[in-house]
Amino acid sequence: MSENPLLEIHYDIPFQEIKPQHIEPAIQTLLAQAEAEFQAILRAEGARTLDNTLRPLDRLGEKLFYVFNLVAHLESVASTPELRAAYNAIIPPITAFSTKVQLSTELYQALKDLAATPEAAQLSPDWARYLQLSLDEFRRQGASLPPEKKARLEALNTRLSALTTQFEQNLTDSTADWELYLDETQVAGLPESALEAARASAQAKGRAGYRFTLQQPSFLALQTYLDDAEIRKQVYLAYYTRATEPGRDNRPLIEEILALRREKAELLGYAHFADYVLENRMAKNAENALRFEQELREAYEPYFRREVEALQAFRRELEGPQAPPLAPWDIAYYAEKRRKALYDFDEEALRPYFALPQVLEGLFEIVRRVFGLEVREVEGVQTWHPEVKTYEIYREGKRICRFFTDWHPRENKRGGAWMNTLIRGVRQGDSTEPHLGLICGNLTPPVGHQPALLTHREVETIFHEFGHLLHLALSSVEVRSLVGTQVARDFVELPSQIMENWCWEREALNLFARHYQTAEPLPEELFEKLLQAKNYWAANLGMRQLAFGMVDLALHVHYTPAQGDVVSYANAVMQPFMPALLPENFAFIASFSHLFGHPVGYAAGYYSYKWSEVLDADAFSRFKAEGIFNRQTGEDFITHILSKGNAVDPAELFRRFLGRDPNPKALLARSGLLD
Repeated sequence: MSENPLLEIHYDIPFQEIKPQHIEPAIQTLLAQAEAEFQAILRAEGARTLDNTLRPLDRLGEKLFYVFNLVAHLESVASTPELRAAYNAIIPPITAFSTKVQLSTELYQALKDLAATPEAAQLSPDWARYLQLSLDEFRRQGASLPPEKKARLEALNTRLSALTTQFEQNLTDSTADWELYLDETQVAGLPESALEAARASAQAKGRAGYRFTLQQPSFLALQTYLDDAEIRKQVYLAYYTRATEPGRDNRPLIEEILALRREKAELLGYAHFADYVLENRMAKNAENALRFEQELREAYEPYFRREVEALQAFRRELEGPQAPPLAPWDIAYYAEKRRKALYDFDEEALRPYFALPQVLEGLFEIVRRVFGLEVREVEGVQTWHPEVKTYEIYREGKRICRFFTDWHPRENKRGGAWMNTLIRGVRQGDSTEPHLGLICGNLTPPVGHQPALLTHREVETIFHEFGHLLHLALSSVEVRSLVGTQVARDFVELPSQIMENWCWEREALNLFARHYQTAEPLPEELFEKLLQAKNYWAANLGMRQLAFGMVDLALHVHYTPAQGDVVSYANAVMQPFMPALLPENFAFIASFSHLFGHPVGYAAGYYSYKWSEVLDADAFSRFKAEGIFNRQTGEDFITHILSKGNAVDPAELFRRFLGRDPNPKALLARSGLLD
């Protein structure tokens, strides 16, 4: 056991030494340690204090959850059958321990006893908030339930962890298992960047022609540019029926997950799972979240209808009055053709100006100017894959964070883009321990000797995830449990989404948008076209996000099995938000991992992307007014938003930065949807 690299917290993580066989023995040892820590809190003698109760609670199971988080990360980026088996094996005991702590009547009483002491009134603001949040959470998690209900709740939590893990793994395998080979006669319309990537993918498999997958860069290229409608249809249906095939069918898992969440909410005294989840979010309850979504829908609706009608008319102009109604696999294709016609703008023309290394250089220069940070690449640090790079962030000469980047798709890596935390540093006196985080994506990969050439949307994705990372890197609070992104889900996207705004500013683009071969800056004409096309299709994109938010809330507020098949129900909820009639076998929710790939994740909280868009559109108005590189504005954003983690109520933090509550119309104004 002394040789097990998973028994201690390592800032320099020995990735290359970690083997699947280390995982279960390490977790058994660390579970025993965590249990001993737990019992020590319960057995503390004398009056309850910060040092014998609250501080050890904040650190309870720190090693255990560090290792679990690390193993979960490795399973998501470098999965093997052995690693997956070990990961699946440790989920039940860890879930059982977490639930045992959450349901501990003794620990709940210890916190109540502490709250009643004179010392509690003298706690620092960070520790006082942690005490209050902990009391709220123990109540919410069921610590005061009778024993038989606690036992049922423990069983529910364990089963939910297993089901949501299975959901994510089914989706990863289903996505990786699909491929399509096309020859020269079938790829008309595709840009050279997509053809190069598909050719390289085929060669890597020892095949001729072009290989396409359901990874985002490949799927989006086919949907947006391929002239052959039948192939577009084939790929669309493959994508939106992922994880419905025998042996990987997520549909029955969804039914069970929803049933268990309903039961859990009722057991805890809530009307439904959404009210349970949202009680400690900015929205507070499902009624407010639904009203928010509905009001945005009403604002988008007339513009949405206009956009769809205009697109159908455009197709008739191209193909004659008998052109058929738009099918779902036609939307992206004709929308892109119309955008080119309206603005003479081809997004592919931007790729040569967005080489990944230059985009990162520009991003790091922007955060230097706005936030006074220095980002340095470091060598000699172990990582989980040769493509992974390591960086460190310095503020006023002090290292505040290290992070890893892993930008491109692999078959044993899950889809999407995300930021994750490995180590949360805390403030002690005047200094804060350095944090450790990572960013992963599935961006267009490099081809041959050419760097990865990105779309503008992929550039936004990088800025977005780096915003999450800044929320960790600049966090400076006394309590580990309140560090960084440990905030209300409908606030957590503000630091990430606000960073996307710099991708649209000429001054910012000047720092990195240069042709990768000639170093020529992004031509003004191309920039103007980018701006003119910025809000093209904005209502449809907004309605798409609302569709996801509404189906999420509908499933967690209204749906019961008596209403029929869950996929049909979800499709009926989403259809009014969609520009074309959904196909009969459409099963998007079988791949909706935000909702079902995690015990909670964004379940009953997907509306928060739109909620945070309102916050970021409004907050960025201050940068626009005072200068997008204004150091004082950046410093205020650090002081009031990025440094505080969850140490202050998020609504109060927003008011401190902007001097008022958010203006709901800020998002509509930015999207060009106010007449």
